[in-house]
Amino acid sequence: MKFQLGFVSFIALTIASCSGNRATNDTDTTIKKEDTAMANAPDAPAVNMEYCFYATEGSANQDTTKVNLHINGNKVTGDMDWLPKEKDARKGTLMGNLTGNVIKALWTYGQEGSTDTLSVEFQLRGTNLAQKPYKYDTKTGKQQTNNAADYSVIYNMKNCR
Repeated sequence: MKFQLGFVSFIALTIASCSGNRATNDTDTTIKKEDTAMANAPDAPAVNMEYCFYATEGSANQDTTKVNLHINGNKVTGDMDWLPKEKDARKGTLMGNLTGNVIKALWTYGQEGSTDTLSVEFQLRGTNLAQKPYKYDTKTGKQQTNNAADYSVIYNMKNCR
């Protein structure tokens, strides 16, 4: 009995430590429209923390995006790397602000020997990071965040080490 209680306690602590040191009963990773407008939410993420996330996509999950965030008060810095297989990667830094559980940042990245920027918008939710997708702007010939879209690109939390 002591072993079972100790094992259950260990699992509960492990889960809590992987979610930015916040305990949560929300295991639903579906992003709801009402969640996207959260500002100063009671479940806002812990500050003065480092968070690391990844997502894979493509026909064989061969394309990877990594996002590392450092939250200090309402300031957010970090790195974001888009690593598609057999294509030119985008690697760069993030600088932005946190309001509630929403992060609005500027991604300054290098690709094919040049530097560019892209505004990005994320939502921290439980052990996931959700991002608004990009859309192509025919006037500028560049990608931009689709502000009208829901947070539909989902990243999973990973160990930062």
